[in-house]
Amino acid sequence: MKGIILAGGHGTRLYPLTLAVSKQLLPVNDKPLIYYPLSALMLANITEILVISTPTDLPQLTRLLRDGSHLGLDISYAQQNEPVGLADAFIIGADHIGGDSAALVLGDNIFHGHSFYDILQQHTSDVDGCVLFGYPVSDPERYGVGVTDAEGRLVSIEEKPVNPRSNRAIIGLYLYDNDVVDIAKNLQPSARGELEITDVNRAYLERGKARLVDLGRGFAWLDAGTPESMLQASQYVQVLEQRQGVRIACVEEIALRMGYINAEACDRLGRELSASSYGRYVRSVAAEFSGASRN
Repeated sequence: MKGIILAGGHGTRLYPLTLAVSKQLLPVNDKPLIYYPLSALMLANITEILVISTPTDLPQLTRLLRDGSHLGLDISYAQQNEPVGLADAFIIGADHIGGDSAALVLGDNIFHGHSFYDILQQHTSDVDGCVLFGYPVSDPERYGVGVTDAEGRLVSIEEKPVNPRSNRAIIGLYLYDNDVVDIAKNLQPSARGELEITDVNRAYLERGKARLVDLGRGFAWLDAGTPESMLQASQYVQVLEQRQGVRIACVEEIALRMGYINAEACDRLGRELSASSYGRYVRSVAAEFSGASRN
């Protein structure tokens, strides 16, 4: 499976913060926002990742993530001149996807939960159609909402419904088989002139090949697209990290625990950041891993 992080757009809801810097580089507690969607792909055992962003923001993102080899990844980049809908990612990324299945994650979405790794491993191994993820919200009228039958198959998708039939918002992580490229290429633009991800999902729904996986209690999903939600996300991460003594979305630690890099490489990455508490944490993880390996 190939991964795509869609980190485009102009970040207008965060003005003036994003007039000079990419939204995905803004801090959520102690790390840049893009680390959170990147960590989701890494936990799904996806190592070939395409980052799509604007011509202005791509150099900054490239400076941060490089080619990914330091994390055992293969990260490439593609340009999106104007935001014309989420489904455009599959057209831009067609060569990257090739003949494989694809995972699309939005660059401003944050996911956290103890069972997240298991859920990802279960649903990325053999995608036939599309797999969407639903999260219960108190204001479903603001989101795309999924309604399922008893087996978890989608029976309808409502976009910002006035009278929602469900409280399960479809969040910014999508898994598709290889048909998604052709589906995206054949979409008709919406009234807003955009290639809508909802239309992609409805195409799978009409084929009877769309599933919605419930992410319920014990899971957190945050869309850090506004100043308020970004602050809430930072507070959430800060509280958990301080109380539990572990870091959420520490990409160096994930790379080590997933077997993408070894403890020596992890320690080297920590040394590069050793002036910060984040860097010292990375080094402590590498030391703990080395000790456990020797024992």
